[in-house]
Amino acid sequence: MTRKGQMDVFGGAPRFLAYPRPVVVQSGTDAVLKCQIGGDPRPAVIWERNNEKIDPQGRYRVFEDGNVYNLIISAVTTEDSGQYICKAKNSIGETYAAATLKVEGEAQEMELREENKPRFLIKPLSTRVGRGEDAVFSCKLWGNPRPEVVWEKDGRKLNEIFESTHFNVGYQDGGWFQLKIFKTRAPDGGVYTCKARNEFGESLAGAVLLVDRSGRQVLNRLKDDTMIKSTKVKMFAVTEGKHAKFRCFVTGKPKPEIIWRKDGRLILSGRRYLLYEDREGYFTLKVLYCKQKDNGVYVCAASNTAGQTLSAVHLSVKEPLVRFKQPLIDLEVWERDLAVLECEVPEDSVPITWYLEDRRLQPGAKYGMEEWGTKRRLTIRDIGVDDDGIYLCEMPDGGRSIAEVAVKGTILRKLPRKVDVLEGENAAFCVEVEKEEMDIHWYKDGVELRETHQTIIKSFGRTHILVFVNTMPEDTGLVTFLVGRSKTSSQLRVKAARHCPPSSPVGVQINTERANAALLSWIPAQDSRRNPPSGYVLERQEVGTGSQEWLQCLTTDSATSVEILGDSVPCEADYRFRICSVNKYGKSNNVEFPRAVHLVPVARIQAPLQDALVPEGQDALFSIELSASVIGTWFLNGTQLQEDERFSMRRSRTHQSLRIRGVRDTDNGAEITFIAYGIRDSAALYIQGMCDHFHSLPKSPLVKFSPLSEMDRNKFVEAGNPIVLYCELSDPAAPVHWYKNGVELQKMEGVHIQSEGTMRRIVIQSAEFSHSGVYCCDAIDDVIRFNVEVEAPPVRFSAISDAERNKTIHKGCSIVLQCELSDPSAQVHWYKDGSKLHPQNGVDILTDGLVRKLIVHSAEFFHSGLYCCKTKGDTIMFNVDIKAPPVKFSAIPEEMRTRLIEAGCPIVLQCVVSDPEAQVCWYKDDMQLTSNSALEINSEGNTRILVVQSAELCHSGVYRCTTQDDTMEFQVEIQGDFTLFILCIYIITPTPLSTCN
Repeated sequence: MTRKGQMDVFGGAPRFLAYPRPVVVQSGTDAVLKCQIGGDPRPAVIWERNNEKIDPQGRYRVFEDGNVYNLIISAVTTEDSGQYICKAKNSIGETYAAATLKVEGEAQEMELREENKPRFLIKPLSTRVGRGEDAVFSCKLWGNPRPEVVWEKDGRKLNEIFESTHFNVGYQDGGWFQLKIFKTRAPDGGVYTCKARNEFGESLAGAVLLVDRSGRQVLNRLKDDTMIKSTKVKMFAVTEGKHAKFRCFVTGKPKPEIIWRKDGRLILSGRRYLLYEDREGYFTLKVLYCKQKDNGVYVCAASNTAGQTLSAVHLSVKEPLVRFKQPLIDLEVWERDLAVLECEVPEDSVPITWYLEDRRLQPGAKYGMEEWGTKRRLTIRDIGVDDDGIYLCEMPDGGRSIAEVAVKGTILRKLPRKVDVLEGENAAFCVEVEKEEMDIHWYKDGVELRETHQTIIKSFGRTHILVFVNTMPEDTGLVTFLVGRSKTSSQLRVKAARHCPPSSPVGVQINTERANAALLSWIPAQDSRRNPPSGYVLERQEVGTGSQEWLQCLTTDSATSVEILGDSVPCEADYRFRICSVNKYGKSNNVEFPRAVHLVPVARIQAPLQDALVPEGQDALFSIELSASVIGTWFLNGTQLQEDERFSMRRSRTHQSLRIRGVRDTDNGAEITFIAYGIRDSAALYIQGMCDHFHSLPKSPLVKFSPLSEMDRNKFVEAGNPIVLYCELSDPAAPVHWYKNGVELQKMEGVHIQSEGTMRRIVIQSAEFSHSGVYCCDAIDDVIRFNVEVEAPPVRFSAISDAERNKTIHKGCSIVLQCELSDPSAQVHWYKDGSKLHPQNGVDILTDGLVRKLIVHSAEFFHSGLYCCKTKGDTIMFNVDIKAPPVKFSAIPEEMRTRLIEAGCPIVLQCVVSDPEAQVCWYKDDMQLTSNSALEINSEGNTRILVVQSAELCHSGVYRCTTQDDTMEFQVEIQGDFTLFILCIYIITPTPLSTCN
C-alpha cells in the first residue's frame, strides 16, 4: 500500500457534517435527536446514555435518512433529560458527539406562576397639585390570589412619615387600589411606589407627586422679626471662593416644611445654592464658591400643623490676602454664542488656572486662554446648557476670582452635573424649558428611555421629570435631556452595598422550531442557593447593522425560559441574545445564546403606495413607508418581480421602493402590489397621454420645466453627503412647491429651498436614510419628479497577502483568519463552504476596531474548506487546509537500537510515536514486513512493536519502522552455534512465510 493510498483511507474516517442540536420538548411528547455524519466506508452509528448503549426498542427508535442519523424517544418524561452520545465508527476510525435533551415537566407550573403573579394593568400616574389640594394615585392590578399592596414614599412606608389622618389607602372591586393624600404640603412631593405581592411573585410601579408650593404663604406666616431677634444668631466665616454648608435638624409629625432665607429673602435652588435633606435627616443649605455678596444672615424656618421654629446663622466671607486687580464679572449669554471672561492679576508674572467648578479647564477647541501683561482671558466657544455654571480663576496662593455664567436658551433649569444615590433609593431629575408642549427626549448612555413601572417620565407644562425607582448599580450612567438642539447631562452614580452579585446562568439554549419565535432557556448557576439571583435580564443585538449595541428586551423573576416573538422586535433582522443574572447587589457577566434567529415584527403602513402617472419610456418609482423594517416582495399584475435590468428594488430601514425602468404602453393600468409580513398594499401605473383618468391635465402648460437627464432625475446618494435637486423653469416669476412622497416640504434645519431667476433648487446638507423618496417640484402647469435613494457608503476590505489567504494548519493548532475593514462599525458575516458561521464552543468571532477575526481554537480535518468574510459591498476569501501534524518517533539511545540476539531467542523491537492513531510500516533491509505465524506486528497506544518468535541467522539485518514523516532504525545481529545447517528462505511479499525441507 502506498503512502498516498494510506492518506486517502485515513480521510474516510467518520466526521460530523452537522452536530446534534440541543432539544427542548414538553413532557409527554416525542423527542428527536439528529446528527449528520460522513465517512467512507459508511460508518456504523450507535447512541449511548450514561455509558450504556441504547437498545432501539420500546420507547427508543433509530432510523437513517441518507447521512442523517436519528434517535426518537417517545413520550418523554423529565427523567429523560440529559446528554446522549452519538458514536460513529468504520474501519478507518471513529468519532462521537454529545446532544442535550431537556424535558420541561414544570411548564404548567411556570405558566401558572406567570399567569397569577401580580401585574399592573393600569399603573399609577404622576400628578401635580396645588398646595392644600388633595392628591390621588390609582392603579389597577391583576393577581390570583389578590395581591397585598404597600404604598411607600421615597422608599419609606407612609405611616413612618405621615399621620394617619393625612392619607388613606383603599381597594375597590375590579382590582383598583388607591392612595389619597389630604391637603398636600410641600414635603408631600416626591416619588410614591406601589408594591404588590402574592405567593407567585411581586411587582412594583411608581409615580411622581409635584406640589406647587407658594413660598410667599409660608414666608408670611413665619416672617416674624421678633422671633429672629429672640433667636441666638451663630457666626460662621469662610474664605472667598470656598463652600459654606449649613445644616439644621428638625423633627416633627407631620414632617416639617422647610424654607431657607437670606436677609429676609427666600432662597431657591440654583447654580450656587443647593437645598436638600441628607441621609442623616438634616435639612442642608450649601452655598458654593462664596463671594462678598453672600455675606448676611441665613435662616432655616420649619413649620407644620403643630407649630413653627427657626434657626439663624451669620455668614462672613473673608477676602483673600492677595486680591485681583480686576475680578471676573458675571455673564449672561445665549446658547451657541461666545462667552468671554476677563480678570486682572496683581503682577505680569503671576500664573493662573481656570476651573469650571471642580473641573480644571485646558486650552483647546472649546476653551481659549490668553494673557496680556496682568490681564487674563478665558473664551468659551459654542456655549451650551452644560456650560452654565461657576467659573474660577485661581492664583498659586489660593486667591480666587469667581463668575457665574448663565446660559439663556431653550432649557431654563438644567440637570446637576452628578447625582449620587445609594442602591435602592430613587434617583430624580428635573428640567424646565421655555415653552410648553415641546418635543423632549430622555436618554441614558445614549439609549432613549421609555416609561416603565420603575422608570417614570412625566411632563407638567414646562417642567419635565425623570425618576429611576429603586435604583440598582447597573442604573449608573450618563443621563441626558434633549430638546431640539439643546441638551443637558448628569452623571448618575448608584453606590452598591458590599455584597456579591450572582453568578452567570449556565446551559443556555435556543430553540427556533416555531415560526417567527425563539424559545430561550437556561439553568441557574450551581451556587444559586448560596448566592441567589432575584431575576434575569435578557438583551438582544441586531446582527448586520454594524452596531455593537445590546438592548434590554425583557426581565424575568424566577422563570428559566422565555419565548421571544417577532412582534417584540423593531425590524426584520437576525437577532442574537444574551442573558445575565441580577440581584440587589449587582449583575453577573452576560452569557450569549449559541446562535442568531430571524424575527419579523408586525408592521403598519405609514405612507401607502401612490398611483403613478409616467410618460412612456421614463422610469416609474413606487415607494411605501412602514412603521417597522421588514423584508417585502413586489408584484406586477400578480407576478412576483425579481431584481434585473428592468426592475430595481431597494430597502432602507422602513422605506421600500420599486423602480420600473423605461415604462411601455403595455404597462398602462398595471397593478403594483407590495406584500410583507402582515402587510399588503397596491397602486396603479398609468402611462401619460393614454389614460382618460388623467384627461383633465392641461395639454399645453403655460409654464414648463427644462428637460433633465435621467442621471439628474435619479439620485443615488451616500449617507452623509449633500442632496442637491436642481431644475429650471421657463418663467422666472413662476412660484413652485416642493413635495416629498406627496407631503409639502417646508424650510427646516438642514433643508434649504432656493429660488433664483429660473433656477429652483432644494439642498439637504447631510443625507440620511429617511431622505429617500420621490420629490416633486410643482409649478401648477408642470411637474418634475426626482427619485432619491440614500445609501450607506460602501465598505471595503484592505488587501491581504496570498500567504494570509491560503493557510495550511496542522490538526490541533488554532486557525486565525483576520481581515481589516474601512468602517469600524461595519457588520460582517463569516461563512464556510457557503454555510453561515456563528460563535460557539471553540469558535470565536471577534471585532476589534477595524479588524475582524475568526478563531478556531483546535483545528480538525473537517475545518478544511473555503472561508469567506462578507460585508455589504465586499467579500474576502480564505482557503484553509488542515493536515495531520507530523508523526515523530521518541528518541531511543544508540545502544538500544543495536541488538545482539542469541539464536532461538525472540527478537522484540519497539518504538513510541507521537500520535496514538498513526499508521506505521516495518521493513527489513528495505523489504516491507507483514504479520504471520512467525512474525507479529502490534500497536498499543503510542507504542509500535515487532516480535520475531525465534531468532535465526537469516533474521540479522537492518529493521526500520516508518511513518509518513519519520523513521526509526534497528541493527539486529543473530549469534549462536549452528551444528545443523537449515536453509530458511523469507519470501518478503504479501504471501505467507514459506517453510524449508
